[in-house]
Amino acid sequence: MTKDAKHLLERVREELKGEGGTNRLVPLIASGEAPLATLQALAAEEHRIVQSDWRAFLTLAAQSPVPAQREFFATVAGGEGLALAKLADFAAACGLTPDDVAEYRPLPGCQAYPSYVARLALDGNPHDALLAILANFAEWGGYCATIAAALREHYGFDDAGCAFFDFFAEPSPELDALSLRALTDVLATGWTPDSALPAARLLHSYELMFWNTLADLP
Repeated sequence: MTKDAKHLLERVREELKGEGGTNRLVPLIASGEAPLATLQALAAEEHRIVQSDWRAFLTLAAQSPVPAQREFFATVAGGEGLALAKLADFAAACGLTPDDVAEYRPLPGCQAYPSYVARLALDGNPHDALLAILANFAEWGGYCATIAAALREHYGFDDAGCAFFDFFAEPSPELDALSLRALTDVLATGWTPDSALPAARLLHSYELMFWNTLADLP
């Protein structure tokens, strides 16, 4: 069954590739062309996203009837809590004070992603949410690895300033194993992934919207 879960996840990730366009911001950061103001917006937007996702994952954990699924969502919720402190260091490295972050006016195109995650948590099936979120995790980790390297090379950020992105870029075999176990156990309940595919596509598109909204900032 673990093989079935792995195959399903690989298939859905392959289907999502290229859907909804391409991420235009990460290449700009990778080359050092993104202005500091865009990095500041990234920090302020992420501050809101991390807090929202933290609550959404805790809600999904509470709603999950499968123990491994509940453990997975509780684990990633804990990760959001750890990431929030690291995010404060990234914001500071960008030149933002806590007051700057609090007063920032979030952009609709950036906040569509966490809004949809919250909708999945409050108005969806936790099984569908599991597959949709797992299908998009790998790309997020890759983006973070690229950004962390670029912040050091082109922007002169120190380890503290890059720690938020390092955290998500770092491979986690334990979390990968837990996610496959959760998906395997969910499949064993008789759940079929058909209803989750639209959610996975929407989540993927909203993530691209996040990055490209920032890429289009003047």
